[in-house]
Parts: sequence; C-alpha cells; structure tokens
Amino acid sequence: MQLLKKLGPGLLYAAAAIGVSHLVQSTRAGANFGNQLIWAVVVANVLKYPLFRVGPLYTSLTQKTLLEGYQNLGGWVIGLFYLMTLATMFTVQAAVTLVTAGLAINLSGIDISAQWMACALLVISGSILVIGKYNILDNFIKIIVIVLTLTTLSSVFICSLGDFPKPLDPVLFDWNDKTHIFFLVALIGWMPAPMDVPIWHSLWTKAKQQTHKVSTTESLQDFNIGYIGTAILAVCFLLLGSFVMYRSGVVFSDKAGVFAAQLIEMYTQALGEWSYPLIAIAAFTTMFSTTLTCLDAFPRILAEADRISFKNLSRSTYKIWMGLTIIGASVIIFQFLSGMKALVDLATTLSFVVGPIYAYLNLKILYGMEIPKKYTNAPWLKALSFLSFIFLAGFAIYFLLVKFIW
Repeated sequence: MQLLKKLGPGLLYAAAAIGVSHLVQSTRAGANFGNQLIWAVVVANVLKYPLFRVGPLYTSLTQKTLLEGYQNLGGWVIGLFYLMTLATMFTVQAAVTLVTAGLAINLSGIDISAQWMACALLVISGSILVIGKYNILDNFIKIIVIVLTLTTLSSVFICSLGDFPKPLDPVLFDWNDKTHIFFLVALIGWMPAPMDVPIWHSLWTKAKQQTHKVSTTESLQDFNIGYIGTAILAVCFLLLGSFVMYRSGVVFSDKAGVFAAQLIEMYTQALGEWSYPLIAIAAFTTMFSTTLTCLDAFPRILAEADRISFKNLSRSTYKIWMGLTIIGASVIIFQFLSGMKALVDLATTLSFVVGPIYAYLNLKILYGMEIPKKYTNAPWLKALSFLSFIFLAGFAIYFLLVKFIW
C-alpha cells in the first residue's frame, strides 16, 4: 500500500503511453505482420529508455522541470519547444480522442456520431482536470492502469492457450515497400510514447513532490515500473493482434466507431462472447486514460513554458491552453472523421520526425552539469543514450528520403 501511494508519475506516464501506440498501432502491427515487428517494439522501448528516464531524474534531483533545464541551454530552445508542441499537439489530441470516441460508442451503444462523442469526451476530460487537478488524475489513473494491465495480461494468456489456425499466405515485411516503411515509422513514432512525454513526466513529478515527498531513488523506481510495464504491454497488444487478427481477411474500417466494433468483435470471436466486457473495458479505459493525460499534459507544459518565458505572468495559463487544445482538436476531428487511421498515422509520424530534436535536448540535460555523474556513468547507459539518438536521427533521415526523394 505504501508503494502504491508513492507511485503516480510513472502510472501517469503509462496511461499516456498505453493508448494509440499500443491499442491501435501495436495491434495493427500484429494483425498486418504477425510477430515480425516484435523486434521494432522491443528496440524502440530499449533504446528510448535513457531519454525518457531524464524527466523524473532531473526534476527529482533539481526540483526544477525539464523545461527549466531546456531554458538553461539557451532561450531559443523554449521557442523551438513552442513550435514543436503547437505543430503536434492538436493532431495528437485529436487522434487519441477520436479512437476513444469510437470505443465509447461501441461500449455504450449510444446513437451518436464519433465526432460529437469525441467533443463530449474532451469536455468531460477537461472538467475532470479543472475540478480535480492533479490529485483526481493521479488516483483515477492508478485504477485505470491496474484494470488495463490485468485485462490485457489475462487476454494474452487465454489467447496463448487457444488453437488458432496458422495463416496460409503470411505477409512478409518488405523494406522495399513504402507502405510498410511508413507503417513502421508510425509504429516507432509513438513507441512507447511521443518524445515530449519526458517533459510531461517532469511536471507530474514536480506536482507529486508537492503532495508527497519522494526521493530520487523512489522516483526512478516509479518510472521503471511504468516504463517496463508499458513495454511489456506493447508486446502483449502486438501478440493479441497476431493471435486473433493476422490474415483474418477482415479489412479494418477507417471510421472510428466501426473500427472499434471490428476490433472488439475479433477478440470476442476468438475468446468467446463472455470476454466482451473484458476486452471492451480494457480498450476503452486504455484510450480514455490517454485522452485524459494528454489533455492535462499539453496545457500543463505550455503553461510552464509561459511561466519560464514571461516572468511577469500573474496567473497560470493552464486553462487557456486547455480551451485552445479542446477547440483545435475538435476542428481536426471534424476534418479527419472519415480517415481515423490516416489521422493516427499523421500524428505518430509527426512525433517521430521531431523525436531526434527532443532526444538531442534530453541528452544535453542528461550529461550536463546538474545531474551527478553517478546517475549517468554506467557504460551501458552511456552507450544506450547515444545509440538512441543515432537510431532516431538516422531513421528519421531515412524516412524523409523514402518519403520525398526515393
């Protein structure tokens, strides 16, 4: 019970990470290619570990947010941060909310369009955050993540005992096929989460410190639980897609509500009708937690950037940015209603392209003067840190060449 009280930012991270990247992208990876892309899920999680770890590490040591660390690198960095955040936040929020809306319609049976359900979810989420702020988010997410973990692990275990026919005509991943490359980029782009999430984690860590003092060791323990847990669940969702959907012959709809119905129906056909509540609850709680945490995180980090940039601000701009996020996401949701998968791929690809910039900034913080060497000196951690940046930068350049030149 004491451990559960100390946990918080790590589970918020898990709630943000386990969403589109897991439920949609990992499941699509298993459905399209079987187990072939497990390597991509594992590599992405392993390589990005030190870049995500820097968020809670820096804040627990300095009592400052990662954005304040960026500010120390030069005033231009905060300006770049604004540009990258504004370029991605509305699409990201729209993507996660639209997927959530489809699952909500399927679960509730309410006769409403996906776009209006998405707008309703944005308003509900905003109200929860404005009224309850961090404490409600912290406690609510703990329940959601526990439910999600138990239902997902149970589903994978049950599937592993099933006798599923092997595909007669398996699809092999082809590096010469641009469609396959673009999907891989979209998969890695949000695996395990967008590269600005360490900033979110930093702010959540600072908020947690105000209600419950935790040591650096405890902060890292909290982070490791969340990070390793989400990595395991990412593989689980891919395995579910592989077990249940690989070469099933079903063409997934591009409309959120129909996609959600198809997704859950495929699971229940394989596992039995009794499993419908298990799968439906796991899927919806996954996406609603992501919607909630994203809607908290974007306004929170922008308000922090305002505080750092404009010293004379008398009050937080959190609510203003939340309102703008809801409006911007709603506009995109209406525009992209007929193309849910295209919206998801766009959001994840944008995150992938800006990922190397965040990776570079995080490495500058990680090996700067403010973090004691004992937290960064391990040879494996150094090697992994720089290999991560090379991987992200190299793969981003490769993607841009494939997209626009080759």
